[in-house]
Amino acid sequence: MEIRKIQKTASRSQERIREQLRLYLVTDRPLSLGRDIAWVVEEAVKGGATMVQLREKDIDTREFIDLARRLQPILKSKGVPLIINDRVDVALAVDADGVHIGQSDMPYEIARRLLGPDKIIGLSVENMDEVREANLLDVDYIGVSPVYATATKTDTAPPFGIEGLREAVRISEHPAVAIGGMNARTAADALATGVDGIAVVSAICSAQDPQEAARYLRSIPK
Repeated sequence: MEIRKIQKTASRSQERIREQLRLYLVTDRPLSLGRDIAWVVEEAVKGGATMVQLREKDIDTREFIDLARRLQPILKSKGVPLIINDRVDVALAVDADGVHIGQSDMPYEIARRLLGPDKIIGLSVENMDEVREANLLDVDYIGVSPVYATATKTDTAPPFGIEGLREAVRISEHPAVAIGGMNARTAADALATGVDGIAVVSAICSAQDPQEAARYLRSIPK
């Protein structure tokens, strides 16, 4: 399939995306210890989270939109992008900064046509073939998933592992973020591969102090 290249805007430059991927929070309300997810997000951003993906699988569209709208002023005040998981309709409804799609979600070219040239689109890749295929698309970043097996998301391909992550980073033409099993114990090894950032779920959402957890993860050198 021929993919029409989209001219990248300043907000979608690779340099800017690489910076925004440094500490990427993916929300999970069931893992948030009964706390308001907006509070968790605000604390994470205070601690240094650089991008936030709102991931919701079990709520209706209206509630999803309302939750996204609650997060927007928190994130906008800090210049942190709001990414919507999967739901292009929700992203359009709230004018989010972008979407993250998986291999079985809406095809990239349709998502781009709907969202326009200025929005961020991230794509999950689960093996080396998908990394290479992503090179043919003008996505803004890839999520290398999973690096390690994780209880947060069980319907995933075999883990890349650290050496697989290193190879994915080497062959990818896009900025890349490591997803799956990223926490205080694993982040340093992942970042040492040259990946642009780590995507975390329970390491922040389930932390007693999300702000301090984010601050520590952000402090780990690349």
